[in-house]
Order: sequence, then C-alpha cells, then structure tokens
Amino acid sequence: MSLNLLSSYLELTQPLIINNKSFISRLMLGTGKYKNMKEARLSINKSGTSIVTVAIRRAYNNKLQGHSNLLDGLNWNKLWLLPNTAGCQTAEEAIRLSFLGREMCKKLGQIDNNFVKLEVISDSKYLFPDPYGTLKAAEYLVSKNFTVLPYISPDPVLAKQLEEIGCSTIMPLGSPIGSGQGLQNLLNLQIIISNAKVPIIVDAGIGSASEASHAMEIGASGVLLNTAVAKANKPEFMAEAMKLGVISGRISYLSGRMLKQSKAVPSSPIEGIFTK
Repeated sequence: MSLNLLSSYLELTQPLIINNKSFISRLMLGTGKYKNMKEARLSINKSGTSIVTVAIRRAYNNKLQGHSNLLDGLNWNKLWLLPNTAGCQTAEEAIRLSFLGREMCKKLGQIDNNFVKLEVISDSKYLFPDPYGTLKAAEYLVSKNFTVLPYISPDPVLAKQLEEIGCSTIMPLGSPIGSGQGLQNLLNLQIIISNAKVPIIVDAGIGSASEASHAMEIGASGVLLNTAVAKANKPEFMAEAMKLGVISGRISYLSGRMLKQSKAVPSSPIEGIFTK
C-alpha cells in the first residue's frame, strides 16, 4: 500500500477519542426495551459497538430485587460501560446516581471508568432534557473528575457552555427519545458540530440506518441509539444495519461531498465527441 493510500485509510478508520480514551466503533447502543436478555446480547454483538449505555437506576434495582441483569451477560473486557442517569428529574438526583454509576464500573473491573451519560429530564410528556439542571449537574460532576457526556436538546449555546465547563462530549438529540422521527433540527445540529472542539454524538430519535448515516454525513462523531434496534422486527439485523450506516456515513463525510449545482452537468465531457 502506498503512503498516500495508507494515510487515507488511517484517516477513514480513525477511532473515536473521548477524554483520551479510544473506541473503534462510533456507534453506541442502549440496553433497554428488548424482549429478553438473549435478544439484547445478540444485538449488541451484531452492532460491533464499543460503548454500551445502561440506566444506573434500573441496574441497581434489578440487583436489589435479585433479577437477572444484562450487566452479568456481557463481556466487559471488550465493551466500555457508559452509565446513564435516566429517570432523574433534578440535578441532585443525577449527581447521586452518577457516583453509583462510577462504583458500578469499578465492580465490573473498569477501574479507570469515570464516564457518565448525564440525563436530567423533568418533562414527562416529551422527555426534553432540562438545560439548567443539566448544566448545574455537569459543572459539579466535572469538578469531581467525571467524564461527562450530557444529553441535551439541539441548543448551540448550551452545547458550547457545557463544552467550556469541561464536558468531554456533547449529545444533542435528533428528535424526542424513542420517537423514531429522525433528525428534526439539522441546522442546529450542524451549528453545534461546526462550533465544537469535542466529539458530538447524536443521541435519540434515530429510527433507521439511513438516518444514522445522515447524522455521520453532517459531521457527527458518533451516534447513540436504542429503540430503533430494540423495537425492530429483527433487532440483531437492525443492529448490523446501524453499524454499516454509521461506517458509511463517516466515510462519506471524510470523502467530501460534491458541490450541489443549480443546473444539470453532463457526466461525459462534450469536447472531443465524434460528429459527422
């Protein structure tokens, strides 16, 4: 392989870096809403994901009640746990659960895992994240050496504020959680991506592989999804489709899209065409 080709290949396959931690896959997968544990494990394996997010509250409740736990059935030597504060309505709740999540990581052997997906959601109807509560909790958790990945509405101002206080990644929603409506605010997402110096992960609302690919094509560093896979007719196949969609979108973005033209442009040059 020539040096130029090797350089291009390395760029296309460059891993996702979050707070100096390297991940091969740019697809993150959630663990809720599956019919059973077997289906969840199959889907996670098919997706090729490097990062799996688990609701701290649900994991601890299952443990306390003696229920079988997805945490026990996955290979944590190959996967990185991203605990999330789903179900928290206040900053104080989210902070408390974040510390439980850090302990959960340590019990799995991930001693240096300080990651937390920060969710503060007081809106029970549309599940939009609380910007003030998220900013408040994020600032505190950053000061306690957490690697904070806040889930937010696609608000460019809030995204920049969270980056400036030390969040390692920003996770704007594509559309409301579990809605499958795709990318409903492309302009704001593009502004967030263009302004950011940290990875931007599009989280929530993606329903198909083409939508995951689209998120990557506009320059997102990765995609996090759950319902699109868990509620598909064949979740493990959809997981693989999402993996390929993310890879395809990333390569497309790095390749550089052609410029749009206002008029048709012939594919073949007209110069040199034989005429009688």
